[in-house]
Amino acid sequence: MTLLRFVLIFLGTLSLFIGVIGVFIPGLPTTPFLLLTAILYTKSSNRLYNMVIENKYIGAYIIRYRANRGMKKKEKIFSISLMWLMIALSCTLFIDATMIRLVVILLGLIGTIVMGLIVPLSK
Repeated sequence: MTLLRFVLIFLGTLSLFIGVIGVFIPGLPTTPFLLLTAILYTKSSNRLYNMVIENKYIGAYIIRYRANRGMKKKEKIFSISLMWLMIALSCTLFIDATMIRLVVILLGLIGTIVMGLIVPLSK
C-alpha cells in the first residue's frame, strides 16, 4: 500500500467517524463529512467505497446526493431548521457549561454555512 493511499484511507475513515458523530451532535454537519468520505474512498479503496455506498443507513444518502449533485432547497431549509432546533434544545436543556454551549453554537454556524453556501442546490 502506498503512503498516499494509506493517508487517503485514514482521512476517509476519520471523515466517516466525524460524519457519524455529526448525526448525534447538533451543529456538527454530517453531509459534508460523508461526502468527503466517499470521495476519499473512491480515490483509495473500491472495497471501502462500496462498503459505505452499500450501508443501509448512509449509502442511499450519498448516492442520492451524488446523483442530484446537491440538495433541494426544501431539504436544505428542513436540515438547517432541524439542526438549529436541536442546538436550541441541547443548549437550553442539556448543556450547563457556557463554553460547551458556545462550541455547539459555533459548530452550528459552521454547519449552516456548509449546508447553505457550500452544498450546491439540485433540481
